[in-house]
Formats: sequence, C-alpha cells, structure tokens
Amino acid sequence: MLLADGLTVDRISRRLQLSLHTTRGYVKRILAKLEAHSQLEAVAVAKRRGLLRSA
Repeated sequence: MLLADGLTVDRISRRLQLSLHTTRGYVKRILAKLEAHSQLEAVAVAKRRGLLRSA
C-alpha cells in the first residue's frame, strides 16, 4: 500500500500514472471503507486488520 510507504497523494498519482483527481477519489474511498479520518489512521487500521503485508 503506497500510503503505508508514506507517499503523498500527488506522488501516488504520478507513480500509478493516474490523475490527481482520480487518486484523491480512491484515497477517499479507502478512508471511508476503513472508517478512518486521515491517511495515517487508515494505515494504522489496515495494519491492525491484517490488510497489509509485512515488508
């Protein structure tokens, strides 16, 4: 998960070659599904739920 790697939405959009608007929409949906209020909280929730692979 690129958010877990500490990338900003801008850097994620460039890496995935998506528009910034599309990437923001995806991040917004991730936050909603995880019931998180920030990207940092989303990463913490995802780790707690076992949704992220260990590096």
